Amino acid sequence: MSSLHLSFYSAFTLSSLGLAFHRTHLISALLCLEGMMLSMYVGLTMWPIQTQTPSSTILPILMLSFSACEAGTGLALLVASTRTHGSDHLHNFNLLQC
Repeated sequence: MSSLHLSFYSAFTLSSLGLAFHRTHLISALLCLEGMMLSMYVGLTMWPIQTQTPSSTILPILMLSFSACEAGTGLALLVASTRTHGSDHLHNFNLLQC
């Protein structure tokens, strides 16, 4: 396994573990999701190089644009929830309340 594969797998694993175990603030959960998306982008960028495909794929650029949309939506939710609840602590949010 090359060092590039090891860094890709470790970045995805650490981001998913951070999302699973460190969910006190909304911003930390959003950063973990962004880390997962960026490691998947690196993996999709490495895939044509490793398979030695001569054509370039549009999939990494599409994933990067979805990641930017996800980050913008997450920050909008962070600002809206901070304005209504006063903080970004996840235990303050009641998801069942309308």
